[in-house]
Amino acid sequence: MSENKSHHNPNAENPATFTDLKLSEPETYAAGKEAVLVSAEHILKAMNPVRGFKALNQLNAYDGFDCPSCAWPDPDDDRSAVAEYCENGAKAISEEATTKVIWEDFFALHSVEQLSKLDDYHIGKSGRIGRPMYLPENGTHYEPISWENAFKIIAEKLNGLNSPDEAIFYNSGRTSNEAAFLYQLFIREFGTNNMADCNNLCHRSSAIALEDTVGIGKGSTTLQDLYEAEAIIIIGQNPGTNHPRMLSALKKARENDALIIAVNPLKEAGLQNFTDPQSIAGILGREVTISNYYLQIRVNGDMALMQAIAKFWFQFEDENPGQVLDQKFITEETAGFEAFKKHIIEQDLDILSKKCGIPLDKIKEIAEKLKFKNKIVICWAMGLTQHKNSINTIKEAVNLLLMKGSIGKPGAGTFPVRGHSNVQGNTTMGINEKTEDWLLENIEKVYGFVPPKKDGFDAVDSITAMHKGDGKIFFGLGGNFLSATSDTKYTAKALQNCELTVHVSTKLNRSHLVTGKEALILPTYGRSDIVLENGKPQFISTENSTGVIQNSKGNLEPVSKQLLSETAIVCQMALEVLGDKTKVNWKSYNENYDLIRDDIEKVIPGFDNYNERVRLKAGFYLPNAAREGKFNTENSKANFSVSVADTLEVKENELIMITIRSHDQFNTTIYGMNDRYRGIKDERRVIFMNEKDMAKRGLKKLDVVDLFNYYGNVERVARKFLVIPYSIPEECCATYFPETNVLVPINSVGDGSNTPTSKSVIIEVKKSVD
Repeated sequence: MSENKSHHNPNAENPATFTDLKLSEPETYAAGKEAVLVSAEHILKAMNPVRGFKALNQLNAYDGFDCPSCAWPDPDDDRSAVAEYCENGAKAISEEATTKVIWEDFFALHSVEQLSKLDDYHIGKSGRIGRPMYLPENGTHYEPISWENAFKIIAEKLNGLNSPDEAIFYNSGRTSNEAAFLYQLFIREFGTNNMADCNNLCHRSSAIALEDTVGIGKGSTTLQDLYEAEAIIIIGQNPGTNHPRMLSALKKARENDALIIAVNPLKEAGLQNFTDPQSIAGILGREVTISNYYLQIRVNGDMALMQAIAKFWFQFEDENPGQVLDQKFITEETAGFEAFKKHIIEQDLDILSKKCGIPLDKIKEIAEKLKFKNKIVICWAMGLTQHKNSINTIKEAVNLLLMKGSIGKPGAGTFPVRGHSNVQGNTTMGINEKTEDWLLENIEKVYGFVPPKKDGFDAVDSITAMHKGDGKIFFGLGGNFLSATSDTKYTAKALQNCELTVHVSTKLNRSHLVTGKEALILPTYGRSDIVLENGKPQFISTENSTGVIQNSKGNLEPVSKQLLSETAIVCQMALEVLGDKTKVNWKSYNENYDLIRDDIEKVIPGFDNYNERVRLKAGFYLPNAAREGKFNTENSKANFSVSVADTLEVKENELIMITIRSHDQFNTTIYGMNDRYRGIKDERRVIFMNEKDMAKRGLKKLDVVDLFNYYGNVERVARKFLVIPYSIPEECCATYFPETNVLVPINSVGDGSNTPTSKSVIIEVKKSVD
C-alpha cells in the first residue's frame, strides 16, 4: 500500500506548546445563571439570534426535534414552558445548526496533513460540511465529488471484495430509528453482520448484565420512578456534565424526601448541589443539595462497596426479621439467593472497605439509612461499564435491588443512563453484530432473503481486523470513530490499512483526516434540519433511556442544498451496491419514511401501530417486562449473581487512570475550552492527581509530565500534560478523552462485553525531559 500523506498525525499527541491555561477553584454547584449565559453565548456565536431562537424553541418540544446530545428522557406530560433542554443541549444545537459551512475552497486551501495538526476542538469548529468530498489515492487534499460518483466508488469497492466480511460498518448513536433499521437491513442483505456500534464502547456491559439477571438489556425505570423513589444511588455517573437535565429530576426527588447517595471518585459539582436556571431562586443563586452522601470511592471499588452494604443488610435482617429484605419477592421471583447469601456472609468487611476505599463506619451508616427502604433506584453510566469486571459489577447492583424487591414496582429499578441520544434505539432496531434468531427469521419472512447467521465484528474486533488487513473497507454512519475508540495509534494504523474509508458526517472531525487509500466524506442533515424527500416533509423517531419512542422533526432551513439524510444515503447506497439483486424496495423507503415504520412494525417486537403511536404527543413506551415485574430469563426468574470483588492493584510507581469528559464536551465533540465546574479553562492536556501522589513523585502544580502505559509489554505514551491537584482518591488520576485514548490498550477489554477498559488504565507519570 502506498503511503498517504494524511497519515502523519493521528491525534496531535505531541503539541509544541500549551494553550493559555487559567485555573480557578472547582465549583460546588451545577447550572445556575451561568448555564443560561453560556448557552446564549454558544448559540449567538454559531448563528443569528432568529435562527437560534427558532431552534431552541423546538428543542425537545412535543412537536419539535429530539436533542442530538444525551438520551435523557423528556417528561411525559410536564415539559417546561421555558426551555426543555440544558446547557449541553444548547451547545449541541450551536454545533449542528451553525451557519458556518466549509466548501471545496476550504479543502483546496488546507491539506489533510495541515488539518490533522490541529487539535480536536479546532477541527470541529471548522464548520458544517457543505457537499460530498473525496480524497483520491496519494491525494493531499479533499476534492469535490458528486453524490452519484461517490456511491459508484462505494459500490465498486464493496462489490470488489473477496467476501462481504471484509467490509466494516460502524454506527453512531445519533442515527435515527429509521436510518438504523435500514442500515442493518442493507448490511445483512449485503452479506455480513460486521456492524460495530458506539454501544460497544459504552453500555454493552449493562445490556449483557441486565439480560442475564432480569431478562431485558435496558433499564426498568421511568422518570416517574425517580420522583417516587425512597432512595437513589448514583454510581459512576456525572449528571452535571453528562446528563444535566437529570439534575431537575433529582431536585424533584429530593423535594419528595428521597435519599440520594453519590458514588464517584472525583468530587463533581453536579453531584453536590444544583442551582435551577429555570427558577427565580436558581437565577438568584439559591442552591439545592443533590446528594445526602458523597462517597469518593477508589476506582473500580464499586463491587466491594455494594457487597459490604449487602452484608450489613443481612446482619440487619437477622436483627429485624422480615423488615429489611423483601423475603416474599426473593422467594417467589428470584433464583440463586442462597448461593449469593452464603458468598456475601463469607466476606470480610474490613477487606471490602479497604478495596473500595470507603471507611467501614461510613458504609455501615449508608446501609442503615437504606435499611428499611424498599423503593430504590440505582443509576449508573460509564464509571461502571468500562472496566474488565463491569458485567459482574452491574450484576452486583442488581443484587442489591433484588434483596429489596426493588424491581417491577413504582419508585424502584435499574437505570443505566445512556449517553448518545439514540444509542439505545439503534440496538432496538437491530444494530448488533451478534445474531439473534428471531430478528433473522423476521427479516427473511418480511423481505425474502436469508441474512447471514455468523456473528460479525464489534468495534474492537473491527479495529483488530482492519489492523491485520482482514477489514478492507470502513463505512461510518455518523460519529468520530478514531477519537471514540481506544489505542489511538493502533486504530489509526487500522484505518490506514483500508482500501476505502467513508464517513457520513455533519461536521469535520479527526476520523476524516486519518484515512484509507481513498476516503469519502458524505454530508448529512442534523436533527434540527427540515428534511424533504420527493418534496414532502419527513420526520424520524428515537428511543430515550427509559424506552420511550418519540418523533423528531427539524424546523431549520439546511445550510446546504447538497446534503442528504442518513436514510437517503443508506437507500441510495443500497440501490447502487445491490442493484437488481436486492429484495428491498429502497426507493419507496427513501420517498416516504412512514413505509419504513410500517415494516419496522413487522420486524421488531413492540412497535404495533408504529405510525399512529409515534405521532402521539409524548410518543409511546416500548414493552418492558422487568418494569412489570416479569423476567424473561431462561428460568423466568430474576437471578442473583455471585462475584468476587477483585479490584485493581498497582505498583508503587503506578496510578489508575480514568478518562473523563470536560464540561465543555459531549462524547468526542469539544464545544469549548472551559471545564468551569473543575476550574480548568483554555487547556485540555491536564492530569488530575491526588496531592499525596504528586508528593511521592516530586511533582508540583502545573509540572509538565508524560504519561505511559505498558500493558502487554507495549509502550504507549501521551506527552506533555500539566499536573493539577484535585480531590480524587490516592493511586487514582483522571484525564480527558480523546487526548489519552492513546493509552487505552486495544486488547484490554471487559470480560464478556469486549468494551475498552477506559476507566481502568494503569499508567506511570514521569516528568517531561524536554
